Amino acid sequence: MRAAHWDRRLFHAVATRHWPGADPFLPRLSHAANHGLLWFGTAAGIAALGGSPRARRAAMRGVASLALASATINTVGKRSVRRARPVLDAVPLMRQLKRQPFTTSFPSGHSASAAAFATGVAMESKAWGAVVAPVALAVALSRVYTGAHYPSDVLAGAALGVGAAFAVRALVPTRERLPLPGRTHAEAPALPGGKDLVVVVNRSAGATTVLPGGAETGAALVRDALPLAHVVECAPDEIDAALEQAADGCRALGIMGGDGTVNRAASVAARRGLPLAVFPGGTLNHFAHDLGVETVHDTCRALASGDAVRVDLCRFTPGPEGASEGHFINTFSLGVYPELVRIRERWAPRIGSWPAGVLAALRTLRGDHPLEAEFHGARRPLWLLFAGNCLYQRIGPAPGRRRSLADGLLDVRVVHGGSGPGLRLLLAALAGPLSRSPFHAAVRLRQLRISGLAPGTPFAYDGEVSEAAGELVLEKKPEALVVYRPVSSDATSAAVPPVVVGLTPTPMST
Repeated sequence: MRAAHWDRRLFHAVATRHWPGADPFLPRLSHAANHGLLWFGTAAGIAALGGSPRARRAAMRGVASLALASATINTVGKRSVRRARPVLDAVPLMRQLKRQPFTTSFPSGHSASAAAFATGVAMESKAWGAVVAPVALAVALSRVYTGAHYPSDVLAGAALGVGAAFAVRALVPTRERLPLPGRTHAEAPALPGGKDLVVVVNRSAGATTVLPGGAETGAALVRDALPLAHVVECAPDEIDAALEQAADGCRALGIMGGDGTVNRAASVAARRGLPLAVFPGGTLNHFAHDLGVETVHDTCRALASGDAVRVDLCRFTPGPEGASEGHFINTFSLGVYPELVRIRERWAPRIGSWPAGVLAALRTLRGDHPLEAEFHGARRPLWLLFAGNCLYQRIGPAPGRRRSLADGLLDVRVVHGGSGPGLRLLLAALAGPLSRSPFHAAVRLRQLRISGLAPGTPFAYDGEVSEAAGELVLEKKPEALVVYRPVSSDATSAAVPPVVVGLTPTPMST
């Protein structure tokens, strides 16, 4: 066949051509890509050096795309075409791999992994994609250069790798492809350069991330970006007092920190009638990300133009530590999760956040006695009660993002008590946000009353843990908070309308 003839001619041309500097480099690069090790290391470097949510998403998407491409090649691709490897007579000995592959030649698994990883990274971050692409191209070239594959093997593998990245995006859309969160426009003063803005910075903000621009602290990052703003840096136990003082002399209140810190600022801003500027700077920044704010630069753009939206707050009474009320901007939970948070916080300073989280999950899910509470006059056991501020949507196999931050609803989900809490929680996660099953129930409400709790029952809200006094009431405060949010470049699409349901709740029964 003519195609096979040209394939062999091109292979021979590459094999016999002298490439200055390539002899010591390309064989080593090809070896480094064995079993995806090169790309796993690259993903770790992107996540660590990038320091931003976009960089971490790019690394994760690259690895997911690589995994799908590798699985496809090894289970289907290699078995569909039984093509022998090229004859190495024309390939100089110093170029040949020390260990020759024993699988069939078509398609190239290394090329598929390289293309999948580079494409996946580029879908989330064009900048990191531009860094990775030349390395991926060099790996693909190395497979012909070392005599491991024919050029057509490499092209077919690369095509499969690109297809795998697009398949992953179809399952888990990139953030740019997700609908913009529903929003209600709000009037807020334009504060270019941060004039008349007071920003309270949690001193630990940015401690777990690499800050852009070489800034050593979150406060320094904000000062560089907003030279006219008044920036107050304080310890976590000083934040409440700093927020109250800042609210007395500003036109807008700013906060930098994680979700727990933003929660405290949101309560003050809503009570004082001030717009809130959120600067993500904690380990977790779910509220900021759902709002569409990922960097300090995003918030600065919104401040300069005065672009803001109204979002819902949720109130629970009584509040934490004897207060009359408390608020949450993301989630509220009872059951296994508060205990998990407590164990994780206890061990995190010693062994790190992720190992502590795994240890906490293992210890918590060994529990034998579910929590008991009363809903709608019926007392029942449960392993977990979750209440979200607005409806959480799926991103891939699990719920993770809100399409509206002002839908007027509580997203309430219950995992019923019984044997096997771990299995019940897993099945509930896979079942979907509004499914009915013997393990799981979900409903959307505007108010929820939880009675019959034992005094001292722990509950968690936005990553903080407190104790209940016997009864809790959760209710929505629709559009109670004004938050600065930039208009993204593709924000011309219409906002997603909130789902409207009746006031009568669906009973959460088995």
